Amino acid sequence: MPESFFILSKDYLELASDEIIALSKMYDRFSKVKIISNLVIIQSKTSWNKIAKRASFVKVSGQILRKMSGLFLNEDNLEVLKNAKTFVCRIINLSSKQFNIPELESSMGDMISKFSHAKVELEDPDITIYLIFTDNENFFGFSKRIKEKTRPKKIKKYPHELDWKLTRVIINLIGLKEGETVCDPFCGTGTTLLEAESMGIHAIGLDFDEKMYEISKENLKVNGYKSKVFKSDFQELSKLSGKFDGIVTDLPYGRASKASEKPEEILKKFFSIMPRRKRMAIMYKKELDRNLKLNGLKKYEIYRHKSLTRTILIK
Repeated sequence: MPESFFILSKDYLELASDEIIALSKMYDRFSKVKIISNLVIIQSKTSWNKIAKRASFVKVSGQILRKMSGLFLNEDNLEVLKNAKTFVCRIINLSSKQFNIPELESSMGDMISKFSHAKVELEDPDITIYLIFTDNENFFGFSKRIKEKTRPKKIKKYPHELDWKLTRVIINLIGLKEGETVCDPFCGTGTTLLEAESMGIHAIGLDFDEKMYEISKENLKVNGYKSKVFKSDFQELSKLSGKFDGIVTDLPYGRASKASEKPEEILKKFFSIMPRRKRMAIMYKKELDRNLKLNGLKKYEIYRHKSLTRTILIK
């Protein structure tokens, strides 16, 4: 079975690793996972680029051709270059050893040029060849050029709006597939709706604040997205439960919120009306955990600054 590799950003590394695992299991429940620091290796029938296109914190990804005991290449390894006109070599060193990476990349490029008709192209190659070094194993792999998707536009923003990368991560963590529907009952400027639609997931947003409601609609319109937004309190969820598969939201807090009730009361009511058997990811101020003792499958802490740490709860 093919193996894919993902080099992750070390920002929120636990979140990033769990996201890749969730995506791989969502597409192929029999996939196998191996983690070496910020390298995640997935053995699955799902292609590496299908997972990478949805993930938030992937720096480099591709397919592993084979494990290596040392730096040794032959013509069989380079079958991947058969129809490529250009290539580049990249070394990723995750080991404790020191390498002269530019020199090694150059030598590797010269070696490959002798076995293939492809030429070295540093800027925009057809194929990128990778050597990944770890303390225990080395891997030889490649990736093909992929056209990057355009990020959703936001013509209007808000100082305390939800970070798009974290939004994308938590949508993926609850395993929503393309064609399913997510609901954000505190949708604000529409970040959840925009990220969901950019991944092929339908979305429904609620916000009782007139200003936020209008901003969400404008941000959806400029992208040509069809998500539905309702000017309504989050308690409308009970009437919409048959129309969505999961909930992703960032609970309003402190001065960032115009809600008349305290966040503790909002959260209590929110859980009391939460439809059963719905997947959910909710972000809230860490202090709320002390009183409410919320339980779920997993929790992550997101440090913002010395007076604010956010908790992500996956249920």
